[in-house]
Amino acid sequence: MGIFGALTTAVAGLRTQSYALENISGNIANSQTTAFKRIDTSFLDLVPSADTSTAQLAGSVTAASRETNTVAGPVQSAAVSTYLAINGDGFFAVQKPSTVTDNQPVFDGVDRYTRRGDFTLDKNGYLVNGAGYYLEGIPIDSRTGNVTGSTPTILKFGNDFLPAQPTTTVTYRANLASYPLTTKHDTSVPGSELLNVGDFTSNPTVVGTPPPAFADNATSGTAATSKLTTPTAITGSTKLSGAANTDSVQTNFAIGDTITVNGQTLTFTDASTAAPPGVDNANNVPIDSTVNQLLSKIDALQGNTTNPSTVSATGIVSIHTGLSNNLSITASNTGAWASLGLATPLSQNRLGGGTAGTGTVIGSDVESFINESISGGATTAYDVSGSPVSVQFRWAKTDSSTLGAGHTDKWNLFYQVDPNATGAGVAWQNVGTNFTFSPSGQLTPPVASVQLNSAVVNGVSLGNLTVNFGVSGLTQFADPNGNAQVNDLHQDGFPAGSLQSVSVGDNGRVVGNYSNGRHIDLAQITLATFNGANFLQRDDGGAFEVTDSSGPPVFGKGGTITGSALEGSNVDIADEFSKLIVTQQAYSANTKVITTANQLSQELINVIN
Repeated sequence: MGIFGALTTAVAGLRTQSYALENISGNIANSQTTAFKRIDTSFLDLVPSADTSTAQLAGSVTAASRETNTVAGPVQSAAVSTYLAINGDGFFAVQKPSTVTDNQPVFDGVDRYTRRGDFTLDKNGYLVNGAGYYLEGIPIDSRTGNVTGSTPTILKFGNDFLPAQPTTTVTYRANLASYPLTTKHDTSVPGSELLNVGDFTSNPTVVGTPPPAFADNATSGTAATSKLTTPTAITGSTKLSGAANTDSVQTNFAIGDTITVNGQTLTFTDASTAAPPGVDNANNVPIDSTVNQLLSKIDALQGNTTNPSTVSATGIVSIHTGLSNNLSITASNTGAWASLGLATPLSQNRLGGGTAGTGTVIGSDVESFINESISGGATTAYDVSGSPVSVQFRWAKTDSSTLGAGHTDKWNLFYQVDPNATGAGVAWQNVGTNFTFSPSGQLTPPVASVQLNSAVVNGVSLGNLTVNFGVSGLTQFADPNGNAQVNDLHQDGFPAGSLQSVSVGDNGRVVGNYSNGRHIDLAQITLATFNGANFLQRDDGGAFEVTDSSGPPVFGKGGTITGSALEGSNVDIADEFSKLIVTQQAYSANTKVITTANQLSQELINVIN
């Protein structure tokens, strides 16, 4: 080749270093371009043929681009919910419109692939990235949550209403206090925390449940003190009348005062020591009697032989009903009666009794029901048109193992039918199941669910509802608050709603956010991978097209998608500057070869001259 061969080789060197410089320039220019993939330069030697090994030459050089499509850039979080980044291999499938007709893009049908994920929703409902490419994915059935195909298509999200979904299932998890603190509970009276069917015109327990046997009940007043100068609680020995600073009630009972017990009258008479024979009898009370003597006479008229009425050490009077009758007391001298800490009129039903279970609470019994049950929470349900209605639950304990042999811890669940029910109208409906708990607080037998057939709440028809408790969703453990601790109470219905915005989760699903508060999966973004990803053909805007060398796209084998994030350029500025220095020096060296070859040529010409 000689001098002129060296000259042409040096020119080829200049050309290849210029090619490398162009790549370096492009890399630096795109160092901040989203998901840009740098282009490195490979130098290839061109060796001329030689007859022997000793006649080989270094040869010339050419340059080729070396793609870095498989080298990821750094991923950084972004504030836009539709921005996407890919962790691992893969590309987003996209298309670009060839024209626009009536303000709608018309696509050319050619799939392209990009890792540029700065997608935002445009006015037509498409997800478009900053380079103008439209995202593809697989639509999802909003009701089943399953994809509706396998081939990605251009995604478009309209503003259509999401149809209402009626409630079909209510999920319920709760712990019921082993001792419910109802309004009528009294820890000194066994069973007072239970639903007392004797207080109801219509027995609200499960249909056909026989009424329990009558049991004693009690009503207690407030703490009362005597006339003693030093405040002292009244006792059973405290007199019903007396002078100042004596152990007598604060307000004296007087001769002629009356107390009526279940229609029978007790009359206060003169002191027993001065009374004529026969005055101190079952229906008369001498004014110098004690509190215990009065309570004994009340018990006698009441027919209470089970648990005598008492006065506690703190001055609280408790009057028992016994088994024979409900209790009703009025007093003519309300001040004297109030000095016992008792209200007038005073009424208390004995426990048990009543009629067979009807499964409903009627309007006239609502007050008794509220006083003898605890709240079970509420949820908003929807009918077929999406009309909302509040479904309220209450729990009533109907039996307790603390009452002895033959008793178990048993509860009934009710839901409100009509908050304005009166008279015989149904206000609350029993779900029709006895929930029985073992001593360990577990349902025995388990009740996984109950069915509310043809449920109507406040005039809204909800059809058949299933209340799911799960295997261990209901328990009965001690609770100092004495209520139902609801851990989970939700339902599966919702009203109609319009699309407000879309976002993309880390699972690659496009989620529609609707005005009714629902978040529905609308599409699945699938990633395309290539066996020869570095042989893809570059297009404007960070997109790539398939070539024979890249192979066809394969879906479902890519990396993972991170929402609200963007992949940066994989260009390293420091590395590019280093390559820039090397390229500059190599270019200068090639010019030196040209200068030297020129000098040698000039010397040869001078020989001729």
